Amino acid sequence: MYYETIKVFDCTIRDGGLVNKHQFSLEFVRRLYQLLNAAGIDYMEIGYKNSPELFDPKEYGPWKFCEDDLLWRVKEGFDAKTKLSVMADVGRVNMDAIKPRSESPYDMVRVASYVKNIDKGISLVNAFSELGYETAINIMAISRDRGPELDEALEQIEKECKANVVYIVDSFGYFYQEDIDECVKRYRSHIKSRSLGFHGHNNQQLAFSNTIQAIMNRVDYLDCTVSGIGRGAGNCTTELLLGFLKNPKYDIRPVLDAISELFVPLSKEYEWGYIIPQMISGMLNLHPEDAIKVRKTAEKDDYRAFYEKMVNAGLV
Repeated sequence: MYYETIKVFDCTIRDGGLVNKHQFSLEFVRRLYQLLNAAGIDYMEIGYKNSPELFDPKEYGPWKFCEDDLLWRVKEGFDAKTKLSVMADVGRVNMDAIKPRSESPYDMVRVASYVKNIDKGISLVNAFSELGYETAINIMAISRDRGPELDEALEQIEKECKANVVYIVDSFGYFYQEDIDECVKRYRSHIKSRSLGFHGHNNQQLAFSNTIQAIMNRVDYLDCTVSGIGRGAGNCTTELLLGFLKNPKYDIRPVLDAISELFVPLSKEYEWGYIIPQMISGMLNLHPEDAIKVRKTAEKDDYRAFYEKMVNAGLV
């Protein structure tokens, strides 16, 4: 599938950091950056821009904070075209510590916001935009927030927000292809002057097919992770996406090297990807933490009991 406007947005380190509390080594991240650049990936989201005053650096690794000095070290020695991106959560970033884009190692900032906090999300996007960054706003958990408030939020984004990209985010891996069609149509009815992006989760093994559906709807920014790493069921895999796109600017071979060299060993330490508890949480439109918690109990393989517990708790 060849559209010139498509951008492949690899979230491996940012989303994968939710698996290991952002404890990747600098060598690991530098090697992945080298390989993603060789693969022609457009953006690498390297972590969160969170304030160390809000999270304990002894508990979380450096990619939770993405200090500028660290990111310069990632890029050091590379003549790389792949742009770096960071994610900023509403209420978790100290804007006084943010330098202008001209003095920064990263190019894009994506702001994650729920519909209920859209005013704050827009304000944060605009603050980064005024500093010269490319920006995106990721509207989270829309599978559980598809009422008129979403339309109002989209209308507000179109009128007030300086984001270059507006993201459809299937936070719980609940959507099917027809949901993607409906979301794109709905977003475009309000968003007239920005690109759209899609970020899917793999709870029902649909992250890849839903991403394809987004492509068919001419969504430009496509999120993925190497080997699908991410919290819970993980994400659309970078390797599958590149294989589908068949775009001459991308080369799947460096991504396969990354899997062999970096992620096969890592998979022996950490669990991610499709498993039955995450399938159940996706089917029931629940946060992946519900399934993650059950994986830490003695009854972690009693899938029927987990299903009954979630249904009987009135969470659906």
